[in-house]
Amino acid sequence: MKLLKQDEYTIYIKRKWITLLALCAVMLGTGLLSLSVGSASLPLSEILRTLAGGGEDVSRTIIFHVRLPRIATAISVGTALAMAGCIMQNVLRNPLASASTLGIAQGASFGAAVAIVYFQAGVQTGLVSGAAVMAANPYTVTLFAFVGGISTTVLILLLSYRSGAVPATMILAGVAIGAMFTGATALVQYFADDVRVGSIVYWTFGNLGRPGWREIRILSALNLVGFLYFMYNRWNYNAMESGLYTAKSLGVNVDMLVLVSMVVATLVSATAIAFVGTIAFIGLIAPHIVRKFVGNDYRFLIPCSAFMGGAILLAADIASRMILSPAVLPIGALTSFFGAPLFLYIIIKRGNLAK
Repeated sequence: MKLLKQDEYTIYIKRKWITLLALCAVMLGTGLLSLSVGSASLPLSEILRTLAGGGEDVSRTIIFHVRLPRIATAISVGTALAMAGCIMQNVLRNPLASASTLGIAQGASFGAAVAIVYFQAGVQTGLVSGAAVMAANPYTVTLFAFVGGISTTVLILLLSYRSGAVPATMILAGVAIGAMFTGATALVQYFADDVRVGSIVYWTFGNLGRPGWREIRILSALNLVGFLYFMYNRWNYNAMESGLYTAKSLGVNVDMLVLVSMVVATLVSATAIAFVGTIAFIGLIAPHIVRKFVGNDYRFLIPCSAFMGGAILLAADIASRMILSPAVLPIGALTSFFGAPLFLYIIIKRGNLAK
């Protein structure tokens, strides 16, 4: 009987590893496909030749200076939001928790709006219809967006610990604070001129082409730190799945785990949103999709969620460039359009997800 149980566990682990490797392959394959998609179509042979050090000058410029940074940004942002959502759903004991539902994205939008309007960081370029709207000082916008995003979690934690609220109710505080930041952003736009309003709207669209390699390295380093911390606590998260009291009986410092995990998850997700703008629902849908294949074992759920988040954002970016090519649709609008129906599905099935 023991041998049978051991064999079953071995099969269980092998299936999880196969899923993990398959998701990694899907993300890398989607990234390779993304290299060939755009206003200038590149065949696979030319892409491989260019990556190997050959290829034409035009191909090298397109791949290394335009598409590879965009792909690296999509992977970094997608993995950051998915990992953060996975951990938030665990420590808050709520399947609807993510950066977009906790008000982090709304706080970041408010911070960006303040920077654009009151710190002269917004400008409109071009004189014809459809002119590009961009930030004059992207570092100021990024800094204020980051502060706005992370301040949301600070407020949630302060309110929750002052009132003695259980982690499951923190999302309600997040919804309220997110609504407050949304209203504040609307007021900032109301008193701003057309140019700055255009800059705010453009920022909220989300743009994977905004960060450079320096920003990608910063986000990748934060992702690595967050991933190592989350994986270090993987058994604690597994214990949390059985309930707070069960986790405490197993020696888990639940209060400290919730606090530090929320801070790290917010740091990772707020940085990603600050660099690229509002990207909704990635942190919500990626962990739930992965749970269908690996369950709630956080040894595999965390890395699988990261790979799924990167693959989903890469796929959304491909769609944004293909639907109305050569025009590029706002990536934030696409993730919201496809993520909202799944969000409604999760609400309907919330009783089953909570089990």
